[in-house]
Amino acid sequence: MANYQGTFERYEKKYLLNPVQYELIKSRMRAWMEPDEYPEGTICNIYYDTPDRRLIRRSLEKPVYKEKLRLRSYGVPDGDSPVFIELKKKYQGIVYKRRVDSTLDFAANYLECRGEADRESQVLKEIDWFLAFYENVVPSMYIAYHRLAWRGKEDTELRMTFDDQIVWREDQLDLTAGIWGNDLLNAGEHLMEVKIPGAMPLWMSNAFDEAGICPVSLSKYGKGYQETLKEGDRHYA
Repeated sequence: MANYQGTFERYEKKYLLNPVQYELIKSRMRAWMEPDEYPEGTICNIYYDTPDRRLIRRSLEKPVYKEKLRLRSYGVPDGDSPVFIELKKKYQGIVYKRRVDSTLDFAANYLECRGEADRESQVLKEIDWFLAFYENVVPSMYIAYHRLAWRGKEDTELRMTFDDQIVWREDQLDLTAGIWGNDLLNAGEHLMEVKIPGAMPLWMSNAFDEAGICPVSLSKYGKGYQETLKEGDRHYA
């Protein structure tokens, strides 16, 4: 875990691709992109929120500033497995992500029982402030997905990721409970995220025009929350 990056600051744009667009983008990017250091894997997350889901409700209103807290693992962990506590903020289109490494047992005690941090760091101070400000933050939703990750050959800060097999659930909010839940996307769809340190390269802009794709506002947690509202409407209909 010593080589992980703890802070990020970049523009992020999301695109929802059908199977034809997905294959076209992959074919166009190969001259400029290469597989990331960790090119493929399954990412599992627990998103934290207040019991009335104040954070995601505010996020869906598209404010100038928003933030979220999540616990992330790569694959299904056990108690001693490495995980990351991540605080993600977005202000005027720029994403700021702070994260610290931990074990699952420590992270659960720290986040859910408000245990003491095991070290001093600026990131943990920010997370402490978040927990104190929102007071009663609890596990809210599990989200997992399969990811392919690419980076620029010349600019390694330029990254593209492709997520599919995205699932969400509201029960058994435990990273050790396995990868299962409700499908978030239609069959064959991929959610592409582009992480850009500055301006979008011309080749990328041309490829996106050729594929006929435009940015979308799609939060995995937000879409999962909206699906819970639909389920509630059907239940009471």
